Amino acid sequence: MPLIPTPPIEVGSAIPSHTPHAVSVTLPTWAANIGYEEGDPKVTGKMECGYPRFFIHPHIQSLCARLVEKFGKASEQGMLFPSRKIAEQCRSFMKQYYTPAHERTGLVRIAECDIAPLDATSELQTVHIFIVLFPADAFSVAKQFWQHAGDIVSSRLAEYGLRILDQNAAAASAAAQQEITASPPKKHGAGRYGRRPSGNQANSSPKTHSPPAAATTTPAKMANVPEDDDRDQEFYVEERYGRNLPVAFAAQAKRAVRRRIAGVLTEAEEMHNALSSEKTTDALLDQQRKRTGSRGIKGLSENDVYLYPTGMSAIYHAHQIAMQVGDASRHSVCFGFPYTDTLKILQKFGPGCHFFGLGDDSSIDELELLLASGEKILSLFVEMPSNPLLKTADLPRLRQLADKHDFIIVVDETIGNFCNVNVLEWSDVVVSSLTKVFSGDSNVMGGSMVLNPNRQKYSALVKALETDYEDVIWSEDAVFLERNSRDFRARSKRINENAEALCDMLAAHPKVDHVYYPKFTTTEHYLKVKNHQGGFGGLFSVMLKGETQASQFFDSLRCAKGPSLGTNFTLACPYTILAHYTELDWAKQFGVERYLVRVSVGLEDRDKLLAMFNDALDAVIE
Repeated sequence: MPLIPTPPIEVGSAIPSHTPHAVSVTLPTWAANIGYEEGDPKVTGKMECGYPRFFIHPHIQSLCARLVEKFGKASEQGMLFPSRKIAEQCRSFMKQYYTPAHERTGLVRIAECDIAPLDATSELQTVHIFIVLFPADAFSVAKQFWQHAGDIVSSRLAEYGLRILDQNAAAASAAAQQEITASPPKKHGAGRYGRRPSGNQANSSPKTHSPPAAATTTPAKMANVPEDDDRDQEFYVEERYGRNLPVAFAAQAKRAVRRRIAGVLTEAEEMHNALSSEKTTDALLDQQRKRTGSRGIKGLSENDVYLYPTGMSAIYHAHQIAMQVGDASRHSVCFGFPYTDTLKILQKFGPGCHFFGLGDDSSIDELELLLASGEKILSLFVEMPSNPLLKTADLPRLRQLADKHDFIIVVDETIGNFCNVNVLEWSDVVVSSLTKVFSGDSNVMGGSMVLNPNRQKYSALVKALETDYEDVIWSEDAVFLERNSRDFRARSKRINENAEALCDMLAAHPKVDHVYYPKFTTTEHYLKVKNHQGGFGGLFSVMLKGETQASQFFDSLRCAKGPSLGTNFTLACPYTILAHYTELDWAKQFGVERYLVRVSVGLEDRDKLLAMFNDALDAVIE
């Protein structure tokens, strides 16, 4: 099992500490979370990082600033993307939602950049990247696309690109110094050496184009750039996390991850075949399809698994291919109260959606009446279980409606994870965030999409993906995902056991008003999809008597506190404050109260966890 890092306590520090590509950030008090949402510089100005779809990583900010300096205008800002197709989609989104672009063409531009080493002997490879350039006041619109669609640039890619630019700048400086030494000085030569380098070179001290401060977005300045001694520590931590596969093995690492997600090979087969063979053979695919793997169905192979840069990217592309396969003029259905950006995708990309926010049996009755009235729908998106209320919908009943009324079912299994629930049997498409428990180390982003080969629309979905899918997973991220996920099943089992013990204790405590957990919440529906060896997962939400008590409890917890979930260490946050601060009344009508505390349970010693939560409850004054 991985070592559990000591939780940081300083506002804005990375979670885990000294991790340059951490995907969570310390917000240790109730007030700090509110300050973050309100853009308080006392909070945002201290942030080393944040959840990457909401807070653009400092490496990405720095690379973008240098490319805007090179290709943009003084009045422009930019957003980086890993492919032209994604950049074009961002531009289309901005033309729709940025009002000045309705009347003026050319406001949103795309520049294609090759960041290549000047030294032909360098071991570094060319980075191909695209930058969308736009007026500064359009940044918030571009940021919406970045956040919702999830097709983001990796912070490791940005770090790699910066390394090339820094080497180029150093080489240009050395060459200039040699020329000065070798040639007599010229009367007007100073201007010559002050010019900005051309080609793929960049000014080593560019003007920074920082996006404006706003809640849940990039702060006004790039904060807390580590000193050299911190960089050594960060490098050590990343190495300790196990970069024990050369980046040259990225293709094999992706193959191993796809096989692990498909659940069609044993652990020994995954490692041997994925890391030693150059390509997957037809014989091996046939062998995979004949097995009833851990997902409980036959016919599945690694070729039915698609990898994405984030979990939200997988959801976005599931919606995109659904619109290709079906009638794109039809509304989708968002069933149950979802993670915020799932609903935004269905509302903003396409004709809109029907929202059944309670996600219970009566909601299925309402859906059935809507369909019986003649309404045709494109697809239905549902989480199993939901975030943050941990509800499980009656998936077999939804499947019956889908077969009768010809729509696609997309299930997000992130919270349940396929160690605990078998949802593919009832779904056309299953999506997940690999950033969470699959990785566990909170140092890499990723997402996946799995197609059910036994469903009627399978062939059409495969065909749609032939044109829609791009492999934009950065090589180093693939290596980290593979390494981190090797003990995924063992970690998941221990997390299940810890979470269940903790929820049993909390449910019986007199200061606790309610615990949302699949063992207690819509249990009959969860048991329909729970596999025989699975548990109830590692996520729960807890309600105390009110916000005063909730804040006392939260502030007294001695675990990591910040956004994200599925980490190897226990991680808590005031979820509704972070996810719905500008729409608290709207969330409340679906049972998501302002003072709800969400907890993702980790691998810590169980007795220590129970004592930690008991101590926090003892600090609550009724």
